[in-house]
Amino acid sequence: MSHWQFLPVPFKFQLSDLTLFSVSLPLQVRAERLLDDTAPVRVPMPPVGELLAGSQGFVIHALPLAEPSPPVRRAGNYLCYVPQQYEHCYIDLGIGFERYQGKFSAKTRATILRKVRKYAEHCGGAIAWQTFRTPDELARFFRLAGTLSKTTYQERLLDAGLPDSDKFRQQALVLAGQDRLRAYLLYSGERPVAYLFCPVEDEVLSYAYVGYDPAYIHLSVGTVLQWLAIEQLFGEARFRYFDFTEGQSEHKRLFATDRRLCGKVFLVKRSLRNCAVIHCHRMMNRLSSWLGAAMARLGLKARVKRVLRFVR
Repeated sequence: MSHWQFLPVPFKFQLSDLTLFSVSLPLQVRAERLLDDTAPVRVPMPPVGELLAGSQGFVIHALPLAEPSPPVRRAGNYLCYVPQQYEHCYIDLGIGFERYQGKFSAKTRATILRKVRKYAEHCGGAIAWQTFRTPDELARFFRLAGTLSKTTYQERLLDAGLPDSDKFRQQALVLAGQDRLRAYLLYSGERPVAYLFCPVEDEVLSYAYVGYDPAYIHLSVGTVLQWLAIEQLFGEARFRYFDFTEGQSEHKRLFATDRRLCGKVFLVKRSLRNCAVIHCHRMMNRLSSWLGAAMARLGLKARVKRVLRFVR
């Protein structure tokens, strides 16, 4: 089990992928890891005797749940808030690539391989892509992926692009020096069009940062790079899991071999301000979900998302 970190944790108020504003609370943070083999929890409760001075409570990422949890409930002097409950997706890299391919239906596997062949044709016959793993290689990755990241909707709308700070790059150099990093770029000619950045902890790669050029969405460049990277990782036989981390999506479900019910669980001290933040955040999430469902019924959701990906 990982130790607590004491951090300002932002509550992002979003409509769909668009962040309107955020409010932060000082909380103790930890994440349950795949290798921890944590037993699923039926009723999340605040840890006893671990609250630090100035802390407003706790947040536990990827906590395995025995059953769906109420979004908000009282837990003694705390509020238990579970804004995300999802199927935590991951790939068991120990099963071998042949068996991995067998997890897909014949139709799905054919669709993926068709996308790979289509991109190869776009590249003139051979796909141009690159793996970065050593400190010497990272300078080129950060230069190219950093420029690409600024074009992606992950950075423009979600504030989830590749970090551009000396501290982040120094940490990456340390990981690369310990063979605890894999990063990937997919090219169209000389132009980078998709990237993956995966740090490693205890033989588990994390799907930490990902992005693609929205001008190449019609060529499924994210899917193509994911497939190539997974095939190479099976060939390395170096790691145990590929962890798709928090949240769920069709992409994660498609490539995963395993899933487990998890939640992002906040256990926050009950106060007027904290209660206001949590209940307003929940109301905004419900409004966002309602608007998303309404747009889907009207056939507008996919169209609006495509427009937002090009918003600058």
